[in-house]
Amino acid sequence: MAAETALEIREITKEFELSGGRKLVAVEGAGFTVERNSICVLLGPSGCGKSTILRMIAGLETPSGGEIVIGGRRVEGPGRDRGMVFQAYTSFDWLTVRKNVEFGMQINGVPAAERRERAERFINLVGLGKFAEAYPSQLSGGMRQRVAIARTLANDPEVLLMDEPFGALDAETRWLMQELMIDVAEKTNTTMVIVTHDLEEAIFLADKIVFLSSHPGRVKEVIVPEFKQGARIADKEKAVKLEGYSDLEGHLMRLMREEGRGKE
Repeated sequence: MAAETALEIREITKEFELSGGRKLVAVEGAGFTVERNSICVLLGPSGCGKSTILRMIAGLETPSGGEIVIGGRRVEGPGRDRGMVFQAYTSFDWLTVRKNVEFGMQINGVPAAERRERAERFINLVGLGKFAEAYPSQLSGGMRQRVAIARTLANDPEVLLMDEPFGALDAETRWLMQELMIDVAEKTNTTMVIVTHDLEEAIFLADKIVFLSSHPGRVKEVIVPEFKQGARIADKEKAVKLEGYSDLEGHLMRLMREEGRGKE
């Protein structure tokens, strides 16, 4: 049985107005689908429109052409069916971890008892149970990003959007956060769309990789990591040793090189 589609990107184009009446085409005719409960990674060279596409899915930018559909509904702006985690830390410094996670639910009118129960669930899910009453200034960068992930998941989005969420972290913390997202995906069945420029991160996290061409962004190739045999690998050390991993990495490196030459 075919997997149910959660998100459809239907030939979207994004143009930006420049001075003197000129236009910059950032994304042109990009189309792909994201299956429910899957992790889709947008990958490509710098300036290919990855973040622009993510912002259009979030409703923060409006496509100049085409449309985006989630659960049969056309995206017309921001909505509670999507949650977004940015690279920059977005916690409120004056609120504890628990209050940060409860904040969105409070705005949305979730009763206090339910807020506390859901906050506790997701705080524990991201491994911050011992730090529920701590303030962001008392946490490491990786821990603060865990707060943002817990807060977003607590609002029960249909699609979780992440824009270079681990780009500011050191290598060890980034690796641990990647493993955390595999665990979160398995335990919550959340559909995820993640932007990254990191080939290893893309291969490890993705059920599907959408590779975009250099400016303007078009879908160059859609890749399903066959070496995973339809299953997620929870341990990164094991994943990199699997037969087929290095072949996919080499293929993505060639795509990157091709697109890099195209910009010269």
